[in-house]
Parts: sequence; structure tokens; C-alpha cells
Amino acid sequence: MNVTTSTLSLTVADVDASREFFCAHLGYEVAMAADGFASLTRGAADAAADIVLLRTGTEVLPPEQRDQRAGGLILALTVDDLAAEERRLRAAGAPITMPLREEPWGERLFQMTDPNGIVVQLVEWATPTDPAHS
Repeated sequence: MNVTTSTLSLTVADVDASREFFCAHLGYEVAMAADGFASLTRGAADAAADIVLLRTGTEVLPPEQRDQRAGGLILALTVDDLAAEERRLRAAGAPITMPLREEPWGERLFQMTDPNGIVVQLVEWATPTDPAHS
């Protein structure tokens, strides 16, 4: 198997609000869009997964999933210079819902939440501070 692209499909109530969030704060661009649908990409810029946003109730979804929304999901993106990204996003008014922190196992992270409740976590790996986690 040769995977050429990874895409995360998210069912949301307001496609336009999530589309604006991902484009304004995370550098995504609209590849395709229609009523209740948006396909977002960062192109060949990096390894980020493409994102498809589908409005709840869309008939392309299996009947048992049409009324479900993306929940309990964290989209984690590993980035370079996490502190600079947090400063940039704060200055841009991004909805940061968990401030920058470092876990004992070496994960540095902060989180944002989009208007539909999708949690996006930006991550950078550091040297673990707790020897039990190295």
C-alpha cells in the first residue's frame, strides 16, 4: 500500500465557521466547496492531513452517522517553534483553550477549539523532564 494523502473527515453543524477557523489560523486553503461541504488542504507545504468538513445530516454520510458531530477528537499537529506559534495565534485572536504546557514525558502543547468544538492541539517534542518517562 502506498498512501499518497491523508484526509480527516469531520461532521460539523456549521461548515463555514470551521472552514474559516482552519483557513484563518492554521493556513489551510479551500480545495473544493459546496453547500454543506468543504475540502481543505495545506497543499504540498508540509505533512498536515487534508480536512473534509461535512454538515450534519448530509446524505453522503451513512444514515446512522448523519446526526453525529465530531466529538471526543483531538486533531494534533506537530510543529516547529511551538512558542512562536502560540504567540502568533494569540495575537491573531485564536481561541486558545489550553495554554502552553509541558508534560513530564516531553510533550509540549497547547490547544485551540474551533467554533464547532473541534479541539486542535499543536505539539512540539522536548526532552522529558521526568527520568521515569524517558
